Amino acid sequence: MKTSTSDLLVTAVAPIIWGSTYIVTTDFLPGFPPMAVAMLRALPAGLLLLLIVRQLPAGIWWLRTFTLGALNVSIFLSMLFISAYRLPGGVAATVAAVQPLLVVFLAYFVLASPVRGAAVVAALLGAAGVALLVLTAGARLDPVGIVAGLAAAGSMACGTVLSRKWQPPVSLLTFTAWQLTAGGLLLVPVVYILEPAMPVPTISHLLALAWLGLVGMALTYVLWLRGVVRLDPSVVSPLLLLSPVTAVLLGWWFLDQTLTGLQIAGGLLVVGSIWLGQR
Repeated sequence: MKTSTSDLLVTAVAPIIWGSTYIVTTDFLPGFPPMAVAMLRALPAGLLLLLIVRQLPAGIWWLRTFTLGALNVSIFLSMLFISAYRLPGGVAATVAAVQPLLVVFLAYFVLASPVRGAAVVAALLGAAGVALLVLTAGARLDPVGIVAGLAAAGSMACGTVLSRKWQPPVSLLTFTAWQLTAGGLLLVPVVYILEPAMPVPTISHLLALAWLGLVGMALTYVLWLRGVVRLDPSVVSPLLLLSPVTAVLLGWWFLDQTLTGLQIAGGLLVVGSIWLGQR
């Protein structure tokens, strides 16, 4: 499959924006239950898009929509926020960096895509680059956070491959609306039964949730699914490594965090691994 530079650039916008999740969650939504944040991020965005497209799934697409909604949204986001709240951003990002490697092997079993040596090497180099970029000597390793991070990576990897396999006869906007709504609805009973009450939201909380939902979900999922449909999974998945790079740059820019030589080397290694993955 020929890789389009424009498709790559458009798809890369999604993980770059997702890189803001850590700083927005920890700095603007402290004390919010993680699954409640996941629900508030997905469901309002999905319902808004559903009002725009005014089209519901039919037949087998009900089951497929809720399966993809669970993998790409409810399981992925809830595990991601549990990981983000329980681990330093660097550790959480490093755990999530195994996702491109998972996609390479899942695509082999589900899509019969060949396992290319360059793709495996690129995934390993990318994970190493993320570790250099974000890990610190005093990084705290919480077992629950580690398991949640791995679950998030595995869930999104499965969702990416299945989204490639199942391509509905509707627009990407409609496909996104279905998945976000389904994923958000699946989280409602979990939040209601298992999670404590949320703090009374302030203006800053609402703005943070609007960013995470409208921009970080509604917009970016359209762009991401567009890339999943047009590009090979082994080409798309390395772009996710741009998220930790963005997270570190945002911390450097807004929180006056310093960048060491190892971090700069790690960032360059991540960029190099993405380039190798496209080859």
